[in-house]
Amino acid sequence: MSGIQGTPPRSTGEVGGRARGSGVQSIDRAVTILRCFGPRSPELGISEIARTTGLSTSTTHRLLASMQHNGLVRQVAERRYALGPLLVQLAGSGAFPASLRDAALQAMRELRDRSDETVGLHELLASNKRAVVDQAESHHALRRTYTELGEPIPLPHGAPGKAILAFVPWEVSAEVLGEPIEAVTPATITDPDELRAELERARADGFAMSFSERTPGIHTVAAPIFDNRARVVGCLSISGPEVRMPRARVETLSIDVKRAAWQVSEVLGATGEAVRRCREHAAPSSADR
Repeated sequence: MSGIQGTPPRSTGEVGGRARGSGVQSIDRAVTILRCFGPRSPELGISEIARTTGLSTSTTHRLLASMQHNGLVRQVAERRYALGPLLVQLAGSGAFPASLRDAALQAMRELRDRSDETVGLHELLASNKRAVVDQAESHHALRRTYTELGEPIPLPHGAPGKAILAFVPWEVSAEVLGEPIEAVTPATITDPDELRAELERARADGFAMSFSERTPGIHTVAAPIFDNRARVVGCLSISGPEVRMPRARVETLSIDVKRAAWQVSEVLGATGEAVRRCREHAAPSSADR
């Protein structure tokens, strides 16, 4: 996947790849079966599952029997199956993060310690603006400190907004860029065409940069965070004073911020395939270019 850390899990066993130890192979095959279910296929028959996974019918039947015994699937009709009660119980157990902040805290602290610059967590709001919801501050005396936690910020302002705006559905970004863009610093990009070009680069690279575009003297790099419904929900950013963050360092830090943002995305259930769908929906059609 170009520009964004993380790829879909690789199939194993009879589905492709080398067979491994029987125990691990059974887990791999069980996961492959679970991935067959979705909104468009909540119930599946043995033959359908076998055809989708490439497993033999007998192997599929044996695995489903074991998975049913363990609550991973349930039988809803003769030789038809749906996801099982154990998955619902685990989803409601409180073991999963309840918020974007919960999912991101560990990655934020690790990213701050690695870069020793301030790491910000930004969330996409229903108003199609963003808000800084948390930060892990740099240990430097001269550092970026967010003082407007929770306040709505226009998406065109700064790298975090651009990292999010690059992956929202095309009609949303078209609406945002259809409004006048206020220049909050001399470096703010107010030309919609210039911003569209930056968003296209961000979709390709998986990160966005800004150089004093929202706050004078602050340079930032940001990477998007996705959830299990193929939506961009926010981003992580690394920000610091321009004296420590020349363009070369900002570009270097893009690797770390992308990796950390993908870790958060995985905690939220994102997959490489979901991100690809999100990117496709965000890109303009040929008629819109």
